[in-house]
Amino acid sequence: MAASDDPAPSKLLPDAIHQAVKPGAALLRLETTQSRQGLLDGAWWPRSRDVTTELPALITALTAHLGPITRVGLDTSAWQAVPTRLVIDGQVVHLDADPVGDDTVLVTRGHNDHFALLVVPPDTTADAAREAMARAVRADNVTQASQILIATTPEPEDGAAGAAG
Repeated sequence: MAASDDPAPSKLLPDAIHQAVKPGAALLRLETTQSRQGLLDGAWWPRSRDVTTELPALITALTAHLGPITRVGLDTSAWQAVPTRLVIDGQVVHLDADPVGDDTVLVTRGHNDHFALLVVPPDTTADAAREAMARAVRADNVTQASQILIATTPEPEDGAAGAAG
């Protein structure tokens, strides 16, 4: 088998991931240090903007790592039909309208323990999503979520316009 036949180990999230992953599956990365000194504690790449489909898998995954989640703050204008609460795995999770922007969700554990997660837009390419998620979980990250997404969004290709002329 030629070296070019080997799948690239760096392709952790192939472009076909969104076709293979059903809505509601959590694609999540969390910071692996206890320090929580960076601006973000993790990153989430939802499959769609349907919060009632996407949020349960995220909350289930977070609960497994962090314990019970009581609230989620999100920019309601970025999501479809946001209810005020959801029952997930038998627990009530309150959803709060929060002016965090469509690139962030705030997750609350207990009474006042907040975790900020970068939200990678559903239509992001696999390479850009992987890069954005990796930047967000760096312990020394001091970059806002919106700036991470701008920095990891590929430039549009101008070659198509030049080839027509």
